[in-house]
Amino acid sequence: MGIVAAVIVAAGRGQRVGGDIPKQYQTIAGTPVIRPTLAAFASHAQIDVIQPVIHPADEKLFVSASSGLGKLRDPVAGGATRQTSVRAGVQALAAHAPDLVLIHDAARPFLSADLIGRAVSAGREFGAAVPGVAIADTVKKIDDGAMVSETLDRSRLRTVQTPQAFGYQLIAEAHRRAEAAGRDDFTDDAALAEWAGHRVHVFAGEAGNVKLTTNEDFTRAELLHVAALADVRTGNGFDVHIFADGDHVMLGGVRIPHTRGVSGHSDADVALHALVDAILGALAEGDIGQHFPPSDPQWRGASSDRFLAFACERVRARGGLIGNLDVTIVCEAPRVSPHRDAMRARIAEIAGISAARVGVKATTSEKLGFTGRGEGIVAMATATVRLPWSGA
Repeated sequence: MGIVAAVIVAAGRGQRVGGDIPKQYQTIAGTPVIRPTLAAFASHAQIDVIQPVIHPADEKLFVSASSGLGKLRDPVAGGATRQTSVRAGVQALAAHAPDLVLIHDAARPFLSADLIGRAVSAGREFGAAVPGVAIADTVKKIDDGAMVSETLDRSRLRTVQTPQAFGYQLIAEAHRRAEAAGRDDFTDDAALAEWAGHRVHVFAGEAGNVKLTTNEDFTRAELLHVAALADVRTGNGFDVHIFADGDHVMLGGVRIPHTRGVSGHSDADVALHALVDAILGALAEGDIGQHFPPSDPQWRGASSDRFLAFACERVRARGGLIGNLDVTIVCEAPRVSPHRDAMRARIAEIAGISAARVGVKATTSEKLGFTGRGEGIVAMATATVRLPWSGA
């Protein structure tokens, strides 16, 4: 059927939202806005290649937000306007010679797989096609004095969204013509195609495929996202390691000076190991040993933050979020309380959540058992995750 490409436009600065970083890298429920946008295309069977267009200053943000996703080409730099950014993305795809290209705004993270499929089908059939949503409100046209001059027939009006689909050669030529004419003011790709003389088909869009533009949009999106994650799950984790020669222990991702070290295949961080098992348990995806077997030499001495980051990414890959992480450490020494806040902050950083969602507690075993004799250290953890309801 030919190659289908997607251009994801993420070069804007999103000034109406405010904040220290552009809106496409701000988070909803702990996840950068651009990630579910990219993931929707990366996971779609009909999309072969994805060309991101970013601002050069955002490269580190993009790399972090897109980690682990497939089908992505290296991003190209956008321009001063949306149109010049799209043109850069379209031109960068020339080597792939796609038959069809879908152009989508990074700040529309709630599109469905069905919408992408409809865009592909309409683009193939009509050559130029955009998703549109019928207008529910009556629309009035006003004059310079803010007086109604006309009531428009809303049955023939649509609000237009992305992804917009075009034959590759059609939209590439339209961009070439506009550049030659000195035009860079088209606000969407359909307007450019219309200017170039092409008829544009409108297919069914989605009410939920909103573009995040203001702080109110982000607040509403956060509430809707959390409400949609109706499958609430809890998992438990447990880990134990014996003390050995050394001068420190790793606990909760923090190096704590101690008269002894801890024996283990990785860095033997019992707190992080227990949290990993708790998260994997909530997902019903095995345990830490299944994913990182101690028999594999690549994990010898490995930092356990890699294991926790993996488990948290498994939650995000399923469209979910982490509600809470709680760990209890049992030992006579070292003292945990002086390092509690540092551990909470580090766990939150690895998991990509607020420290307000991380609990770290410590206790002794009142000199009883192997922990009471100072032979080892134990951690018990609980994780709460929220996933989209699947009925399974």
